[in-house]
Amino acid sequence: MNVDKEIVEKMAHLSRLYFNEEDEGKMVKSMNDIVNWVAQLEQVDTEGVEPLTHMTEEENNWREDEKKHSISHEQALKNAPRKDSDYFRVPKVLD
Repeated sequence: MNVDKEIVEKMAHLSRLYFNEEDEGKMVKSMNDIVNWVAQLEQVDTEGVEPLTHMTEEENNWREDEKKHSISHEQALKNAPRKDSDYFRVPKVLD
């Protein structure tokens, strides 16, 4: 596949982008480079290669959820700049 000016103009229209003549030429070259790179990848022999599900061999170390000591309402609100009985007061951000 060869990317030309017409294809770039169509893609730009669909993407709601505007390119001047110089940028359009750069885009044609860049897109052709990408298409050629993908064509190179298609030539790689992957026979017998298992697909990857993860990029590394690392695994998550899961732990059991345990109930731990938490602070009380009074302690949580102790240093609050503004509070209203049991709640933090914050500036209104939505109407």
